[in-house]
Amino acid sequence: MTTDTQTAAQTGSQTDSQRRIDNDLDALAKHKDEWARLPVASKIEHLRTLASNTSAQAERWVAAACDAKGLDRTSPLAGEEWTSGPWALLFGINRLIETLTAIETTGTPRLRPKSVHTRRDGQVVVDVFPQSGWDRLLLSGISAEVWMQPGVTRDNLADTMAVFYKQRSPHGAVALVLGAGNIASIPPLDVLYKMVAEGRVCLLKMNPVNEYLGPVFEDVFADLVAAGFLRVAYGGSDVGDYLANHRGVDEIHITGSNRTHDAIVFGAGKEGAARKRRGEPVNTKRMTSELGNVSPTIVVPGPWSERDLRFQAAHIATQKLHNAGFNCIASQVLITARRWSLTEPLLAEVASVMSRAPRRPAYYPGAAQRQRALAQAHPAARMLGGDDASPTTLITDVDSTDGTEMCFRDEAFAGVLTATSLPARSMDEYLDRAVDFCNDSLWGTLGANIIIHPATARRHAEALDRAIARLRYGCIGVNAWTGVGFLLAQASWGAFPGHTADDIQSGIGVVHNSLLFDRPQKSVVRAPFHPYPRSLAHGQPTLLPTPPWFVTHRHAHQVNERLTRFEADHAVARVPGIFLAALRS
Repeated sequence: MTTDTQTAAQTGSQTDSQRRIDNDLDALAKHKDEWARLPVASKIEHLRTLASNTSAQAERWVAAACDAKGLDRTSPLAGEEWTSGPWALLFGINRLIETLTAIETTGTPRLRPKSVHTRRDGQVVVDVFPQSGWDRLLLSGISAEVWMQPGVTRDNLADTMAVFYKQRSPHGAVALVLGAGNIASIPPLDVLYKMVAEGRVCLLKMNPVNEYLGPVFEDVFADLVAAGFLRVAYGGSDVGDYLANHRGVDEIHITGSNRTHDAIVFGAGKEGAARKRRGEPVNTKRMTSELGNVSPTIVVPGPWSERDLRFQAAHIATQKLHNAGFNCIASQVLITARRWSLTEPLLAEVASVMSRAPRRPAYYPGAAQRQRALAQAHPAARMLGGDDASPTTLITDVDSTDGTEMCFRDEAFAGVLTATSLPARSMDEYLDRAVDFCNDSLWGTLGANIIIHPATARRHAEALDRAIARLRYGCIGVNAWTGVGFLLAQASWGAFPGHTADDIQSGIGVVHNSLLFDRPQKSVVRAPFHPYPRSLAHGQPTLLPTPPWFVTHRHAHQVNERLTRFEADHAVARVPGIFLAALRS
């Protein structure tokens, strides 16, 4: 084939792709008001069909993800694909069905009695998890609350929930959803939120990294596709650029990088950077986003035993290694107290767990280069194993006062964990300094973790509460990785409010948020410090010896598949099997 013939073929293919996109957007535009005004009961039926389709496609979904990422379908690592894939989507669907059912019955989402409380400073907080006996049993010991933005009060809270459904005859809109390439449930969950919470019809553009899941999603959403409420598109950045600037797209949602966001809003290259400095966007469509984070984990000194060190080292390793480190809230900066006697033993145990963890291919583009750049900038970096092209890396003794430190400003999006320490004369001072460091020195505001012994938490309750309140992050995990906050549909998921298009950091807006709070500030997720049975001796109600999302759980694939099957049909007969696999951790 000659060069001219090749160019003509590529142009023809591009024209065909654009023609399909034009037709899809025309179809969505014709149905946007229909979806916006569809009776709540009809939306519930669509969601029930969506749940049924998700259940039917779950095994195919997980198999495709495992094959693409080079994972054995029968290994514990496959458990991550069950949990962060079909289970997360089913859990989200079912929680939205509960919310819409309450709206249909009473006009507003249902909050449990006594779940709303007001802090001393007037900030309203709502306990959102657990909501049911099954929540308490299957995710034993996990709790979550959503903190509202200033201005929300007990009296007006209901007015700030499900605001879309308070309109009599809302107008629809066409939303472009630019899907993430890492966690499989992100694209369908983003679509679900835009459609149910905001009343948009959607065109989901798959990321090239995981576009193999597009046919699965088309089957999962087949009912909504047939009705004209959803379309799926494929292709690279050229397709994304065509869509973002298309007259048929009213607004955009992206889960990805801040660089992609800026290229859409201001344009690419030097000209785009100059327009950003001048505040001259080329794309002024409404845009919501979730754009990652340099995620911190604050380790609070305390009376840890050797077993505590081992368990929390596995916890920290999980925060880094889950999905091979390709998570927007993968822990990147481990913060410890400079004079704590257990800092070095903890780091040694973390390194040991990361070295022994199952090997994972570094499937995400650019991972090896990012890991190499960080390692080369730190001669003392330790390679701990992993894929030959991108081994997991531990970088210790990083200067917390270095404002130019790459590890503090650049999201690694790879298996790189950095450790730094802070001086302090007291526990309260340490917590205050740790919060200041996270807020002022680390890029992004998506998620932060705190690990604290229950005795320390009781003794320094006021300082801990102040730390949680002062952290400017959209999700805070206390003895729980913020990844759990991602999975809990009742929690809001997104950056801390306040970013602007010219300083986007972790993004604008939220997703998940199944109770449809319009003005959430942050979600706080808590878990027991000790696993079962030691948790009982410390008054912490949990039945989990090792949480099934830990990278050290030897039967995670069985637990998480069974949890997914249960979420699909809530068959009581499945529960003993879940606990049998969970207790064999």
